[in-house]
Parts: sequence; C-alpha cells; structure tokens
Amino acid sequence: MIDVAEGSETLEACVAVLQSVFGYEAFRGPQAQIVTHVSDGGDALVLMPTGGGKSLCYQVPAIVRERAGHGVAVVVSPLIALMHDQVGALSEAGVSAAYLNSSLSLEDAQRIEQQLRRGELTLLYVAPERLLTPRCQAMLESLHAQGRLSLFAIDEAHCVSQWGHDFRPEYRELAVLPERFAGVPRIALTATADALTRADIVERLQLQDARTFISSFDRPNIRYLLVEKKDATQQLLRFIRDEHMGAQGHDAGVVYCQSRRRVEEVAQVLQQAGLKALPYHAGLDAAVRQQHQDRFLREEGMIMVATIAFGMGIDKPDVRFVAHLDMPKNIEGYYQETGRAGRDGEPANAWMAYGLQDVVNQRRMIDDSPAPDEFKQVLRGKLDALLALAEASDCRRVRLLRYFGEDSAPCGNCDNCLNPPELFDATEAARKLLSCIYRVQQASGHGYGAGHIMDILRGKSTEKVLANGHERLSTFGIGADWSETQWRALLRQLIAIEAVRVDDAPYNTLHLADGARAVLKGEAEVRLRLLAERAPTRSRSARARPPVGDDGAPLSLAERDCLDALKAWRAQVAKEHNLPAYVIFHDATLRAIAQRRPTDVADLDGISGIGEKKRAAYGEAVLAVVSAFR
Repeated sequence: MIDVAEGSETLEACVAVLQSVFGYEAFRGPQAQIVTHVSDGGDALVLMPTGGGKSLCYQVPAIVRERAGHGVAVVVSPLIALMHDQVGALSEAGVSAAYLNSSLSLEDAQRIEQQLRRGELTLLYVAPERLLTPRCQAMLESLHAQGRLSLFAIDEAHCVSQWGHDFRPEYRELAVLPERFAGVPRIALTATADALTRADIVERLQLQDARTFISSFDRPNIRYLLVEKKDATQQLLRFIRDEHMGAQGHDAGVVYCQSRRRVEEVAQVLQQAGLKALPYHAGLDAAVRQQHQDRFLREEGMIMVATIAFGMGIDKPDVRFVAHLDMPKNIEGYYQETGRAGRDGEPANAWMAYGLQDVVNQRRMIDDSPAPDEFKQVLRGKLDALLALAEASDCRRVRLLRYFGEDSAPCGNCDNCLNPPELFDATEAARKLLSCIYRVQQASGHGYGAGHIMDILRGKSTEKVLANGHERLSTFGIGADWSETQWRALLRQLIAIEAVRVDDAPYNTLHLADGARAVLKGEAEVRLRLLAERAPTRSRSARARPPVGDDGAPLSLAERDCLDALKAWRAQVAKEHNLPAYVIFHDATLRAIAQRRPTDVADLDGISGIGEKKRAAYGEAVLAVVSAFR
C-alpha cells in the first residue's frame, strides 16, 4: 500500500476516485504506479493476470483526466458483451460511459455520438474496426483538435501479435493512434504475453517509449490438475461430481473442447446428467450465442461448454472451474483460458484431460497451416512447452510461471505437489521404442504411425504387420510386457523431450529426433510416472467450505442466512437492470455486509465495493434486507 501523504497530487486524486467511485480503500500491487503514470500523461504497457484489476488501471485515469478537463477516454475492446457489462458497471458507479459497436441501432449510435460531441462522456468503448472507420476517426480528430481526448486504452493487447494466441489483424491498424493523435497517452493491457509476444506488442503499437508494468503471473487460488485422457467425458463428469457438486447444486464452470461437434456432444451429456450446461461455438446463430452467454453471466451454477470462441473478456468472478477436454495450442492459451476461473480470488480448479492424439492433432494443425517455416517453428516450440507442462512430474505452477520468466517455489496446490507421482526408470523401454521406430523406417524406407509401432512392440500379428513383414523385425514383441496405454505414455514423454517427432505427411508418422541419440547411447535417463488412477484431491472450492468474512472466519448461520437474502435481492435488481449480479455488488461485498449487518447508511462506509453512487442508490434497500437478521 502506498502512503498517500507521501505521494503526488495525482496519486491523491487517483485514490480519491478509487474510494469515492469504486468503493475500494487502496490500490493493489502496481496499480497505484500505473494509474499515476497514465493520469500524468504517460504511455504504459500493462501485463496483469486475469482478476488482477486491469480495468481500474485505465478507468481511474480516465475519470481523473476528465475531471482535469482533458475530455473523454477511448477504450478499444474486441468484445461486445464485455463493453455492455463494463458500461453497465460504470453507470452503476455513477460514471458516464457508453459504447459504439455493431449491436447498436443507427439511432442509438447517433445519440451516443451526440453525447460524445457535447462532452457528456467520460469513457467511450469501441471495437477496433469501428474506431478505424473514417466517421469515427473524424469525430476523434475533432475532439483531439479541441483538447478533449484524454487517453486511449487498448484492452486485450495481445491480439496485435501474430505470436499471441488470439491474433486479430484489425489490431495492427491501431499503430495509427500515435500518428493521428499525438500527445494523447496510450495504455495497452493484456493478461497473457510471453517475451516474444510482449516485444511484438511494443513494436506493432509503437510503444517503445512506454513504461512497462509486469505483475506476477501467479494465480495462487487456482489448483492445476492434469490427467491422462481415457474416457474424457466420463472423467469430466466424475471431476464435477467429486469437486464441484453440493447440496445447493453445482458450481459455475467452463469446459473447452477442440471442435464444434464435440462441444454439442459434451453439452448434451452434461445436460442428460442433470447439470445446467449450454453449448457455445461460432457455428451457432449469433442470437443463440448471445442468449447462452447472457445466461452464463446472469444465472448461478451454469456450465458453458465451448470452443475458444468463448471467454476472452468474460468478467464473471465466481467461475469455480475451467476444464479442457482437449489440449490447447500453447501455454498462453492454456493460461488465458484457465485464468477465467477464480477471478474473485476464491479457490478454483483448472482441470485438463490430455492424450497422445491431442499432441498429434495440434502438430498436424501447425504443419498444415500456410504459415512460413519460421512461424511454424515458433508455434511448435510453444506447443512443446505445453506438452512439457502436461508431462511434468514436478510442480506445475513452477513450470508455468517459468515460461513467463518468473521464478517461484513449489506451490503445494497442484496435483503433482499434493500427490507426488511415483516415478520409475523407463530408459530401457525408451530404447526399445526408439529402436523399433528406427528398424521400421530402415526396413520400409518411411515411417509409420504410433498404433502400428506399438503393435510391433507388443508382438501383435495384425494384417498390416504381416503385410509389411514387420513380424520379422528384431523389435517385434520386445515390448509385450507393457500395455498400449503405457507405451503411449512413454511416447508422449519422448515427444516432450524431443527424442521423437511426429510428421503429418502423410499419416502422423513417427521419426527419431535429435534427442534420441543421447537416450540410445545411455547418456540420458527417461523417467516415467506409474500409471495409476490418483485418489481424488478435494479442492478448497466454495462448495467445500462455508463462506468466510473479511477476517477469514466462517460466517455464522445467521450471517449466512443474511447473505442468502442479500443475494436474492441482488438477483432481482440485476434482472431489472439487465446486468449480471456481480455488477451490482460482488459476493465479497455482500459477505462483508452480512457480517457487519449495518443499522444505518453510515455503517456501509468502508465496505469494499460500495462507492458513493451505490451507497446512495442501494443503501436503504440493503438496510431493509439486513434488518430481518439483526
């Protein structure tokens, strides 16, 4: 916490806005430095994990600079749903905000443009493609000429980078901002960017002179759980039932699948199992997608089964789990998607089922893409880093953070820390597998796929083995004592250490890679985890413990009854305002109210999340709810 008495006038103004408008007592982490720097007119690149408070980093300077006479702040965001909810949240806090995007009618868009010209807005949210239209550029140039353009905030800035996990070409055009609007400060924000992506953001957005703020990437409340894929849908069901079911129903979660068809299948299975689940993918009608997204945001305990088309910017704080039924493309995508769990800081799970076919499929997509070889090589490296994370027997969090350049100690809150896997020396088996790949290629002049290699190792006289004379190879049957599951696990490990590569052309064939030599010569050891179903690890999920107050102590029964009544009241207000419940008040705010059980409006002072506007708008209603529980 920064001592305001020792800070600048700008910092004092920022803290005043934080407390009076948003109802928070103090900034967290580097927020104070960021808002002061931007409010004073500086450019910034901000890397902050999901749930770390990125929005305040531009909303507070926008309000401070508007009050100082600098005009409106323009927020560039690719997400229509996020614009709607953020504008709604700002309006609830008493801040004049609006958005311009394709969801508006012509009349509504013209009305907002008139508000903009009259100087009635503090923040304007726009999609990048709308910002770049001649009409919007002309409006902003007029404001700039009058000195009424306070700052540009570029949210989801990783979208500008070809190395990022969600590249959007229109973001490249944002390089015109410093040229056309010289002197207007810019702040670019993202939750996920490795060193390569950061450098690309700086170059593409011309932020060479910007100050960079990098927060810790650690999300200590998220527990990472990775399992070998057997029957992924049934494994998912067991996980939800074991970890996220309670007497009141099940937790909210997101389940990611690779294909649209798989999304539909999994959503149906979950529904048949009695879970509240909805599908979301780009093949659905836009109105259906919007309806499903609204239900996910506004109803408790919804599970969204989706492709990666869903999720960026989703600001739902009480998502208790994110599950992957297929391996993502890279660690950035995995980190971004798992980061949608536990935004409220409460315990949450990141669960993934993965298998050899996931690796093969992802490599095929890279190899089949029309990208240049240099680009493909970078993508392969990113995939290999994720595979190494999945195959790791040490702390998942240490490996994840190391990828983003951050050192850490074992976390005690991932599957490998909680249940350290039992390892054994699999070097001899690895040599058998590598030798088999080599002998087959030597005999045939080309490689074969994993299934055929394993049939030879296990001594299975299949039609394909006999037709190619591979039963005569010296490696035929030398691995009969291992199951196919064990061989596949070993093969994944050898791919992870780059002893084996998978070539897409033509049939996902296996070939020896550079790392094979050291294993074959006895210079490198291969250790493999024993394949056994791990005992389920009870998470510290919201279902596993009663709600707690600000002091960390569980709420009493009376306080919990009061909390339930406050949630019911909040749900009704949110429905009337067509906003998610958390936009009215976060759960933490309601817990603090239930614990304090105020007797007058003044008693609401100091409760985190209650600014002046919300206290005036809802204070009496809150007191009426609480009065029955004093």
